[in-house]
Amino acid sequence: MKIRHGRAAVTGGGFSSPARTSDATGNCICNIREGRFGCPKSEDLLSLCAVPSRLGTTVRHAGFKHFNMSFINCFLFRIAIAIFVSFGLVALQTSAGDFANTVLSYVAGSNPANGYTNPLVALGPPERFTGEGIAPGAVTPFYPCFGTNEIVSIGAGGQLTLGFDPPLRDQANNPFGIDFIVFGNSFFTDAAYPSGVVGSLASDGGTIQVSADGINWMTIPNVFADGLCPTMGWVDAPAHSQTNGVIASDPHTPVNPVWTAASLSGKTYGELVDIYDGSAGGAGVDLASVGLTQAIAVRFIVPTGFHPNVEIDAIARVRSSGNPADIDGNGLVNGADLAAVLTAFGTASSAADIDHSGLVDGLDLAAILAGWSA
Repeated sequence: MKIRHGRAAVTGGGFSSPARTSDATGNCICNIREGRFGCPKSEDLLSLCAVPSRLGTTVRHAGFKHFNMSFINCFLFRIAIAIFVSFGLVALQTSAGDFANTVLSYVAGSNPANGYTNPLVALGPPERFTGEGIAPGAVTPFYPCFGTNEIVSIGAGGQLTLGFDPPLRDQANNPFGIDFIVFGNSFFTDAAYPSGVVGSLASDGGTIQVSADGINWMTIPNVFADGLCPTMGWVDAPAHSQTNGVIASDPHTPVNPVWTAASLSGKTYGELVDIYDGSAGGAGVDLASVGLTQAIAVRFIVPTGFHPNVEIDAIARVRSSGNPADIDGNGLVNGADLAAVLTAFGTASSAADIDHSGLVDGLDLAAILAGWSA
């Protein structure tokens, strides 16, 4: 684990979310906050309002009672609600598995970072804001997260195995052919602090393996768990911002893998934002690189001997359509996505929280409508 001194210096990697925990049966529960579970009231459904903006985010208004949708959109939305309720689609699961959702095994190894040995924190989305109560700041490639409830450490000889349900799938139409993204706690040093000019890359490596059956494992070549590209939580937050941005980055879209640490060196923060192109960063993995069509589990290994510990924040599924409203990643925004939002309405389900507000609400329903596939 890498610790730097000063506000812009303590490390980690990932997106702000409530602490992850488990229920009485040992099942992992990610990002659960207090809130009503179930479908919204009919009057709430029929008075939604949102102004779609860049990267699938929305401009939030004071409440449901502001009426900002056109008459046609509201009419179509009423019809959609009636159809999908009548066909029972609202009974679908609340999570489409956009992030790793099960800890299958964890061995801390010989030298994990002290206090960073809770593997459940690697479930759900990567962090967007870190350092609450210590040195708060937006997660950027120059300021990764560092909370004990945000990253898990793997020491020498250790391993962490996370499961996906439904499985990760090799999708040739995904951006750059990448199927999932690993978020660690790497960061760039700032060669012109506080301007945000890319210096060297601080990373710890870590081998990535994937399995289609949980028995046979394939090692991903030339991609490291804690490497390129350091996490960017917000598209519009400065390099060393002490507050959140407005436009959330997308953890389901990879950075173009043509970029290397050497080619990024010397880039300004503005140039880095353009290169990320709305992505939250992370290390992209193509299942086809090891000949797999799907994977149910991802494993991180740190060899025995003298090795730095490796920190993991999250694993995200790449969405084939690139549309955040495509919750199940099938390339379409349709009834299944609408049903997922309706079922999770009033909760903090990370899969259905399209605008990353921390709550599945009317704005997420409006995002489904705005992105509906013809």
